[in-house]
Amino acid sequence: MLSRPRGRRPDAPSRIAPLILRGAIGGTLIAHGVKHARSLTGTAGWFGSIGFARPRLQATASAVVEVGAGAALLVGAATPVAAAAGIGTMAVAARSVHVRNGFFITAEGWEYVANLAAASAVLAGIGPGRWSVDHALGWDRTLTGERALVGATALGLGAAAAQLATFYREP
Repeated sequence: MLSRPRGRRPDAPSRIAPLILRGAIGGTLIAHGVKHARSLTGTAGWFGSIGFARPRLQATASAVVEVGAGAALLVGAATPVAAAAGIGTMAVAARSVHVRNGFFITAEGWEYVANLAAASAVLAGIGPGRWSVDHALGWDRTLTGERALVGATALGLGAAAAQLATFYREP
């Protein structure tokens, strides 16, 4: 938790909020990853058309990262790392597709990917909650709060920058 007085138990909303965030973010990432995986050839063609080198690799990596990070977020496992993957994926999508279209998603803008990335960062900061793999293993006490939020954001944006620098050229 970012801030909670010592010795005070979290109330029900603070226990349920991470579960809701994990379901929304994790479920969305899984859905996108499965969509990419079900049509790898079409997804690869799309990646090529928007300026990515090695589009088949991009399509496969996208499917694997989205399903893997989504599943990890859904169960609350390695939450800051999974959140970083979500942040990175959304940053790549924002830069390669959405930013040039303005803010609103109705015009293919960046509002949707920005919100998923922000929610992922917040989830890293507040932690996965009581009903998570991280909590069961005690991992939720090792990297939490602002360190987790900043770390996940930096890792996600750094990975996105590396992927874009390596594989992306403006079409």
